[in-house]
Amino acid sequence: MTRLAALLALVLTVLVSPQTAHAATVACVPDPATPKRQFRAMWISSVANIDWPSRTGLSVSAQQAEFRAWLDLAVQKRMNAVVVQVRPTADAFWPSPYEPWSQWLTGTQGGNPGYDPLAFMVAEAHARNLEFHAWFNPYRVANHDDPNRLIASHPARKNPGWRFAYGGKLYYNPGIPAVRAFIEDAIMDAVTRYDVDGVHLDDYFYPYPVSGQAIPDSATYAQYGGAFGNVADWRRDNVNLLIRELDERIHAAKAHVAFGVSPFGIWRNSSTDPLGSRTSGLQSYDAIYADSRRWVKQGWVDYLTPQLYWHIGHTAADYAVLTAWWSEVVRGTAVQLYAGQAAYRAGASGQDPAWQDPAELSDHLRVNRGHPEMLGDVYFSAKDVRADRLGAFSKVVADHYSRPALIPPRGTAGAPPAPTVTSVTQGPGGMTVTWRATTGAAAYAVYRGDAADPCLVTDARNLLGTTRGTSFTDPAPGQGTYHVTALSRTHQESGSFSVVVDGPAAGAAWGTSAYSAQRYGADYRFAGPVAASDPAWFSATVPAAGSYRVEVWHPADAGYNSATPYIVSAAGGARTVVVDQRTGGGQWRSLGTFTLNAGTYNVVGVSRWTSATGYVVADAVRVSASP
Repeated sequence: MTRLAALLALVLTVLVSPQTAHAATVACVPDPATPKRQFRAMWISSVANIDWPSRTGLSVSAQQAEFRAWLDLAVQKRMNAVVVQVRPTADAFWPSPYEPWSQWLTGTQGGNPGYDPLAFMVAEAHARNLEFHAWFNPYRVANHDDPNRLIASHPARKNPGWRFAYGGKLYYNPGIPAVRAFIEDAIMDAVTRYDVDGVHLDDYFYPYPVSGQAIPDSATYAQYGGAFGNVADWRRDNVNLLIRELDERIHAAKAHVAFGVSPFGIWRNSSTDPLGSRTSGLQSYDAIYADSRRWVKQGWVDYLTPQLYWHIGHTAADYAVLTAWWSEVVRGTAVQLYAGQAAYRAGASGQDPAWQDPAELSDHLRVNRGHPEMLGDVYFSAKDVRADRLGAFSKVVADHYSRPALIPPRGTAGAPPAPTVTSVTQGPGGMTVTWRATTGAAAYAVYRGDAADPCLVTDARNLLGTTRGTSFTDPAPGQGTYHVTALSRTHQESGSFSVVVDGPAAGAAWGTSAYSAQRYGADYRFAGPVAASDPAWFSATVPAAGSYRVEVWHPADAGYNSATPYIVSAAGGARTVVVDQRTGGGQWRSLGTFTLNAGTYNVVGVSRWTSATGYVVADAVRVSASP
């Protein structure tokens, strides 16, 4: 058989999930270099035009072209998400009824950019099947301390009691209940109106300490802090309330939206608190009143991305030490852990010499492999991923991102049913696999490999990619079978079973032909009718006893048999279904739904025992778990 013929004979199958196919997966040892599930993202920062837009005042088309380029970079680096700053300084990258347009779009706070950036960004990300996590800075009002520079309609200007100046910047006062409610409302406006996949807060809660300055909130503490013995506990409670209430409101509005925070990388040092890490750096619990460990233990977040911006072996904050500590914190909880990675340090001037090693960033991910709780990485920031100084990020991709990866599943929702593959066609761009949309599916994963391989879908070695559409083109088709699974909005993968058997076992009287263009695969079997038992059997492995849909494929011709008996080995006895093979060829035809026993056996046979004239044809059979 020629290579092209082999490609055209590729079998289409939708595989069971690892849970269903337990017997097939126990023999597989997943390759840690090709994990099937891994969150891969980069922060796209808008404040001060760090990443996007590159400067203020760009035309709509220029802004959009820049953003598309960032998404294309993410796809090129085999990422599956982006975290985009949409509320950098108490402003908005969408037409918010609460806050003004961001100055980082047009150069003027309140200036309409001429389109809806958030709607555009979400649509473009989803077109590439990238998750879009909307990143909000909760309390920062301005990178200066002059309220008169705010637009007159700005809520922080209209409500002077809501804000304070500290360290040359303006902040909303976290201790005022009305402020907390307002911030939540502003964020929830984006959540309810746009199809975001996640809500993401950064590490800026109470401002980082400035030497010689005190946070001017004593009057607020006197008014609202009566239940607390000290101002520090009160401040932490204010932040805790924001986290807990946002968690509740987000999931009440849209249960599938993930809520995550990227806190400072050190909670507390063990010298201060025995629960802390073996570090000696700034403690976010004490300095900015962020009790991130509690958020995990209380389940107030879906994921945490601590900013682990230190190198391996750092004296005060060793990356390896902190990775182990955070992994222990999330262990036994439902909170997912991703590492915030300092791409901005790699190869940059003025950084510690360790960051001049092109392998430093890649070694971080190698450390992560020792902690099953570490489910991914987010890189700060996009411009540093693109800069790829020293080839450090290229090394990350080569060492760890050689294959695409699915996002780790969130929550306990059920998986959608498996899709029904309808065709595979060779075209100038490669081999295109097409399937029918599945109820409850937000996306699909496409694999290619040996159907007998126990590692077929256990890791990503056979994963070609994902899509939100119902077709996928493999630009470099090779040997093996295609497998398509459905993914829910929270990334549960279809656990239904479907298998295609192309070519039966048949006796010597059965011939082989490739005459009809309606054939499935390279060829099919045929024989004349006879009053004897000489069926062509299709053998398959049924994973579990249950209800299954059985379909057949055959070419049609006026000279073929009008009453071909198909035998289904159903539980409780064989069932026979008669099919007219003169018509209806070149497509799947349903024989019905049957109860089948588990095991490997002859599931469907094509019998020659018929009184009708014309060739009996045996081409392909598909068995699928019934929804």
